[in-house]
Parts: sequence; structure tokens; C-alpha cells
Amino acid sequence: MKRYIYLILVPLFLFQLACSKVESKKKEPVKIEVDTVNLKIDNRYAQQAAKIDSFFKNRNKRGLFNGAALFAEKGSVVYKKAFGFANFKKKDSLTLKSQFQLASVTKPLTAYAIMLLEHRGLITYEDSLRKFFPDFPYDNITVRNLLTHRSGLPNYMYLADDYWRDKRNITITNNDVIDLFIEYEPLQYYKPNRRYNYNNSNYCLLASIIEEVSNQPFEDFMKDEIFDTLKMNNTFVYRKGEQTIKDHQVRGYKTRRRSAYDSYLNGVVGDKGIYSTVEDLFKFDQALYLGKLVPAEKMKEAYKPAHPDLWDSDNYGFGWRINTKPDSTKVVHHTGWWKGFRTYFIRDLHEEKTIIVLSNVSKYGVLGTQELQALFDIEYH
Repeated sequence: MKRYIYLILVPLFLFQLACSKVESKKKEPVKIEVDTVNLKIDNRYAQQAAKIDSFFKNRNKRGLFNGAALFAEKGSVVYKKAFGFANFKKKDSLTLKSQFQLASVTKPLTAYAIMLLEHRGLITYEDSLRKFFPDFPYDNITVRNLLTHRSGLPNYMYLADDYWRDKRNITITNNDVIDLFIEYEPLQYYKPNRRYNYNNSNYCLLASIIEEVSNQPFEDFMKDEIFDTLKMNNTFVYRKGEQTIKDHQVRGYKTRRRSAYDSYLNGVVGDKGIYSTVEDLFKFDQALYLGKLVPAEKMKEAYKPAHPDLWDSDNYGFGWRINTKPDSTKVVHHTGWWKGFRTYFIRDLHEEKTIIVLSNVSKYGVLGTQELQALFDIEYH
């Protein structure tokens, strides 16, 4: 009899156990990634938006602006709009999804990637460049020197113009730049850490460090670790000859009738090369405030003036120009120009005001940073 009861109870117990496991699985919370950045225009700022709209409409009407703009305050979009054409020949209109070459506005993103590697303990700011490239001909250059433009290195663009063998048919890459430095050893402008000298070589080499440490191409690291994570779905790194032109990738123009040449230098990235939209850059802006990937406390290092020989009103940190106002609050910004594109990214850290302007006609895309800040009631020191 006992054996009979045992034979009945054991299967019943196993059945109940199985059911409980199924139930427990059903009760497990489902993890859903939510994009926390609100891209809708906040109508509370209607009066301010009308002022900004009038400025850009007037410039567009006079043929002095072709591009997209976004203004935001404390996480709310005040204004966003696109004007003109992505391709003048085809008369394709620009939209808020249009992807512009960021030119030197790429630098804050490259610096952010370096800070992410430092936060993960994979590099330090005091690491020597030779740690990553032992044959590099110049000693005592650190990651910090590259970030702050204190390396003293000559500009790779001039080096390439002198020695690159076939500018018409062969695109130069970051690795090629390193090889040119090793082969020709051009004279340094200054000894490392002597003084500030804004130079694209620094950010080309930072991108190469990212590749060396991550064992990934720069474009893959940026996509996997930053763009995808921050939902920057319309942002990518462009290398000439390695990618097809994307649907929303706009053409750069010197004037509205003359397109810019896709230079052999467009195979070098880190100093330039990222394409993005005003909305995606706003997502990046919000990630910096929220401390996504790199904690907000650590981001303060990027906004520290690194140059005692420069004015407080125009200093440089990690990928950001820095204007420290009399009340010690800061406006950090970067502008860019490259082959038909002009770009502006301005952030008032205290007021949490953000200005992003992207243009694909370089001659008629010139705007003053002070002019844009005044438009948004940001005091400039």
C-alpha cells in the first residue's frame, strides 16, 4: 500500500514542481529598453521658438542658410526644423533625418569614446602614445596631450599632401597616417605639453588608439558601444571607398551650385568622419547630462580648461572648447568645417541649453557662435 501511495505522490509532486517553474518563468519581468529622450517640441517655448524660426527663415530666404537646427532647454526641444536641399541637382529636400558630415564636431564624440575606455580601466590619460604604437617616432606624448591638443605634432593633412602617392585614386587611412609619421618623421611644432596647438593629427591618433584597444574598426566600436546604446540610429562613421552612400546622407556643397569634392583624406576618421542628425546629437547631449556610459561626474574632466596660456573665454578640454563666464559657469562648444559642411554644437552647462546647427553649404553656412547664443539668450563672456 505504501509503495502504491509513493508511486502516485511522486509523479504528482514532480508535476506540481514543473508547473511552478512555468509559472515563475511567466512572472519574470521583461526588460525593455526605453529611449528616454523626448524629441517632441515643447509648446511652452512658442514665443522663443518664433524668434529662432524667424532668424533661420530669413537667412534661408536670402540664400544664407541651408541645413537643420535644433534648440533645447533642460531636456525639452524648443525648436527644430530643416531648410533647403540635401541635393540641389535632384531638389531633394532636407529633413530632420538628414545626415550631415559633422566635421570637427566629431571630436567631442571621439573624446567621449576615449573617456569610455578610461572609465572601463582599459587606458589611462597618462598612457604614452608609444604604448599603443611602439615605432611611433616621437616620445613623451600622452593620451591627455592628444585630447587637449598639446602633443606638438605636425598636421597629418600637410604630411599627406606632401607624400601621399595617388590622391586621386587611393584613399588614405588612419594606419597610413601612422606609417607616414614613422617613415618621414616630420619636425614637431613644439615639444609635448609645451603649449596649445589645435591639430587634426591628435584626434586621428585617438581614433587609432580606440581601434588598437578595442580590436575593432573605429566605426564598429562607435556603433556598437555608443550610437546603438544611445539610440543614435541615424549616426554612422563614413570612410571613403568602404561604404555605400546612405539614403539620408546629404551631399556637401561649397556653394549651392558647386558640390564639394569627396577628398582622399575622407578615409581618416576621429578628427572628422561622423555623419549625424540634429536629433541624434540632442540624444548625445542628453546622455552627457544623464551620465549614460560615462558618469556625469567623470564628464567634468572634459570641461576643465587644460591651457594656462589661453583665456578663460576660449580654452580647450577633452574635445570641447570652453568659455568660463564671470560667475564660473561654463559654455562648452565645438564647431566644424570640412568639404562643404559647417557644424555647430553649443551647450550651456548651467542653464542646460543646447544649440545644434548643421549645414551642407559651407560658403553660406557661416554663423557666429556668439550670434547663435544671443539668439537663445545665452550670455557670452
